[in-house]
Amino acid sequence: MRQLFAAFFLTVFSLLAHAQNRGLPDFTELVEKHGAAVVNVSTMQTARGGGRGAQPFPFDENDPMYEFFRRFMPRQPGVPGLPGAPREFENRSLGSGFIVSSDGYILTNAHVVDSADEVVVRLTDKRELKARVIGADKRTDVALIKIEATGLPTVRLGDPSVLKVGEWVVAIGSPFGFDNSVTAGIVSAKGRSLPQESYVPFIQTDVAVNPGNSGGPLFNLRGEVVGINSQIYSRSGGFMGISFAIPIDVAMEVQAQLRATGKVSRGRIGVVIQEVTKDLAESFGLNQATGAAVNAVEKGGPAEKAGIEPGDVILKFDGKTVTNSSDLPRIVGATRPGSKVTMQLWRKGHSREVTVVVGEIPDEKLAARGTRNAKPVERAANRLGLVVSELTADQRRELNVSGGLVIDDIRNNAARADLRPGDLILAIIARGESTEIKSVEQFNKLLAPLDKSASVTLLVRRGDQQTFVTIKGLPDRRAE
Repeated sequence: MRQLFAAFFLTVFSLLAHAQNRGLPDFTELVEKHGAAVVNVSTMQTARGGGRGAQPFPFDENDPMYEFFRRFMPRQPGVPGLPGAPREFENRSLGSGFIVSSDGYILTNAHVVDSADEVVVRLTDKRELKARVIGADKRTDVALIKIEATGLPTVRLGDPSVLKVGEWVVAIGSPFGFDNSVTAGIVSAKGRSLPQESYVPFIQTDVAVNPGNSGGPLFNLRGEVVGINSQIYSRSGGFMGISFAIPIDVAMEVQAQLRATGKVSRGRIGVVIQEVTKDLAESFGLNQATGAAVNAVEKGGPAEKAGIEPGDVILKFDGKTVTNSSDLPRIVGATRPGSKVTMQLWRKGHSREVTVVVGEIPDEKLAARGTRNAKPVERAANRLGLVVSELTADQRRELNVSGGLVIDDIRNNAARADLRPGDLILAIIARGESTEIKSVEQFNKLLAPLDKSASVTLLVRRGDQQTFVTIKGLPDRRAE
């Protein structure tokens, strides 16, 4: 009997151990098959300081803060006449990349090759070859470089859309110059939006990525590249558990344009948008908080020509659903300039469709013209606790608006709505209806019949920016 129980328990433990081992990923085959297509990218830039000299970064290349300073901090000129100040010096940096075609085309990050005078690629067989920058797109941080070689190993490309949160992924790169270093982790989130990054729905992972990993591939367990490692969230300059990768489908669309023309063309329609919150959705009469709320329309731009107005909510663009406001720049940007597409809008409680001819994003943005606040003339506070006044003809002409009221003072609880003196109220949205504001009398008449539990949304201009501000609940009075 004892032998029977012993055999039974041995069988159970063996099955458990086998199941556990089967559940743990094995990265060895992936690295052996695809590691050779990952390269080290080193760049050199000669900084010339004239007679004054230029100061290099105060960190060694192997210091975690070096990459941070190289990417984000401008180089400062040396002090004139300082003894020993160099007239020029070489600034070197390291990154990663991966081969996408056997004739030598390589993807990496734009910030890796930015302003480089020389780019050198080191292969796993120890060959070092000078590379030519075909093109770089700073908006997505994708660059395409080329080395003169044939018969090179290449990566296989995967589909980021089927990547699942919690799935294992592997990074191969050159952190701190250590070639072909392998780290692994899981996908933490998808479609992550980052400040100043409008065109990339980042893949967030907990894979250890450090300076030097930039431009390297992110693999799934099938050995397919699903992203390009681009950024880390860090307070120290080193890895802190959060890394961001550019989806490979986004990168390949960029590289196709870079390969064909050396630059990237993106669509635009000329609107300023913001997220539709629960409060905004209620004001607009929407059943759910979805879409992109339009709070400004460029004069003479594609959107204005198509009849789009401030207060509209864009629900679909060219058949693609706009779930969050961050979706719209990516969808529009990926649309070929000159295309005629259909947009689904929500306006004044109803859905409608308009057709827009997509424009093109210029290479350089024009600086917005500054404005100054209007002088107060009307001192009575309205039901919202706002002291507002009308603009003079000269002020309307200067601000390029047909109406609107300037906030001169804020009383009682109106401050809770994030309004400020000097803000310009352009429109009011209540009960799903949007109305442009022309006068103080009109504004007060629009507020008077509203129930005290109603939500009111104001289209507010502050400087050169416009935004929607929602006020929930109105005082049970008309004026003070």
